[in-house]
Amino acid sequence: MKSVAELKRKIPVCDEVDVLVCGGGPAGFCAALAAARAGAKTLLIEQMNCMGGIATAGGHNHLCLFSEWANKVRVIGGIAHEMCVKTVKMGYGVYDNASFDFELEGLKLALEQMAAEAGLNMLYHTLFADAMVKDGRIIGAYIQNKTGRQAVLAKMVVDATGDADVAASAGAPYEFGRPQDGACQPCTLMFTIGGVDWDRVCKWRVDKDGKHDYQMEHVWLEAQKNGDMEPFQRTIMGFWWTPTRPDQVGINFTHIFGVDCRRADHLTKATIEGRRQAFHMIPVFRKYVRGMENCYMISTASLLGTRESRRIVGEVVLTDKDILARKDWPDNICYGSFFIDVHNCTGPGMDGETYRPEPGFRYQIPYRCLVPRQVENLLVAGRCISVTHRALGSTRVMPQCAAMGEAAGAAAALSIKNSCSPRTLDTAKLQDYLRSTGNIIDEDGIKKANA
Repeated sequence: MKSVAELKRKIPVCDEVDVLVCGGGPAGFCAALAAARAGAKTLLIEQMNCMGGIATAGGHNHLCLFSEWANKVRVIGGIAHEMCVKTVKMGYGVYDNASFDFELEGLKLALEQMAAEAGLNMLYHTLFADAMVKDGRIIGAYIQNKTGRQAVLAKMVVDATGDADVAASAGAPYEFGRPQDGACQPCTLMFTIGGVDWDRVCKWRVDKDGKHDYQMEHVWLEAQKNGDMEPFQRTIMGFWWTPTRPDQVGINFTHIFGVDCRRADHLTKATIEGRRQAFHMIPVFRKYVRGMENCYMISTASLLGTRESRRIVGEVVLTDKDILARKDWPDNICYGSFFIDVHNCTGPGMDGETYRPEPGFRYQIPYRCLVPRQVENLLVAGRCISVTHRALGSTRVMPQCAAMGEAAGAAAALSIKNSCSPRTLDTAKLQDYLRSTGNIIDEDGIKKANA
């Protein structure tokens, strides 16, 4: 590849902080808020114009699971639970301890109010550019925004970019895609439609045995057989509805394959294709889904939904075998409970690696999955933690990412207070702190939260 030498220049330091968090999705927001509440001077940088990531800019107005699989025994607490309760109190959604359905703009407002109350400093419209590393220790990051190229010096950094951009830049090892060919799960561009009669949709989505027909596969196959729909997908991944916006539905349906989310050109093409697929579906909905005869496009998401890209190699690699065995970890920092949700990497529908567990399923996520090898004073939270390709199908969902983020932010602040690196932090102290802030990490916490 042809290259040029960058002009030598001095980069201004715009801030010096205890904790720098890169990425403002559920993981990053909870990490930054946890660090700020723990007394650390914290800066959160975010590429979009709001907090929430895929939950807001990504148009995904449905978060689950906060509970065990197939029941409402809550296993997620802390900030993740708090933001749901606050949004509902403000009149912008509904929450039943398992799922959270909300208005996108309402959640944006709630998160900003929580940040203001904690004195959390944020920079929107700001991209992480490069890690600053000295003697194997991250000391900050170069950032880019309308002000120009700047530097932030930090004692600790939390990578919540989703794609492990910071960790990769710092030289931490990572894996990408599935092991046999590097293929990643497809991307989705969420979209929102209006003019929906939701009661009629729900009544119509009952199969001949009286059961709720979630995926509606026969509908999409019929539309494809009749030449009304392209065969990019054959199962609905989600119709997200909240009673506070009764005629609107968030649609999780578009499927874009072969995307390398490390590349801007791929992200651009995938976004264009996702929007094309979204508009393609409007006449299909009108013709084939009862209750959607008068539906219309309200918006397509500003942020492309990525299911898989980089995964760091951490002190522990959580595997699908660990998850299915419900292995206990001495450094557990939160629970996961979602099914192993693996979308077909090369075509429509779900992959054969998908697994739906028994009711009551939950498993532990160890702190060491957040600690990348080779780089000190760096923690990773969210989709890019240290897990296998198949395990990622469960750990990548947003309530779990939020809980991991809070643990990472708390660990960063505690590491500073204890003058140690996150790698050598006494995890018992971290667990005690997480319990004190309402997080659920053990059986006693589950009982208390559901009493």
